[in-house]
Amino acid sequence: MGEPVTVVVVRRVRPGREAAYEAWLSRLIAEAAGMPGYLGTDVHRPPPSGPREYTSVFRFDSVEHLRAFEASDARARALAEVGEYVEADAVWQRLTGLEFWFTPPAGTVVPQPSRWRMALVMIAVVYGLVFSIGGAVAIVLEGVPMPVRLLVTITIEVFLMTYVLMPRLTRVLARWIYPAPRAS
Repeated sequence: MGEPVTVVVVRRVRPGREAAYEAWLSRLIAEAAGMPGYLGTDVHRPPPSGPREYTSVFRFDSVEHLRAFEASDARARALAEVGEYVEADAVWQRLTGLEFWFTPPAGTVVPQPSRWRMALVMIAVVYGLVFSIGGAVAIVLEGVPMPVRLLVTITIEVFLMTYVLMPRLTRVLARWIYPAPRAS
């Protein structure tokens, strides 16, 4: 059918409207769950003392199924209703495949980074992490069973990739990952 696609939606909820927004969001998720290709939704609620921004991460098995949800009457009704609960329009970001790891630089107009370049960066990063961290964990946890060492290694690597390496590498390699369109 196609590649899985993830849509990240950020909405700032009006003060005192959090419960109504959460009820609205629950109804929207229930509608989405009934759509073909729906894979799930994660909701990240705002911290008690921070901005009232909710981040909803919707996943579908293909762009086609996401488009069907986006064009559905249920979604149209939900969008017509949400205005009274939020301060502004939502910020939407659609991600497919490995681009979830890559954040485009500000002002980027290219909708997707180059797939082969993303893959090449990921191969280099994973190789470096497996080689260095895997070896270090094997030395430090020498007597520990292999499955436990592997779990520790993977945990360290994923956190480093997600929070340290990929955001920095994306900025450094932005011109290469997001090449300018060629003039025809």
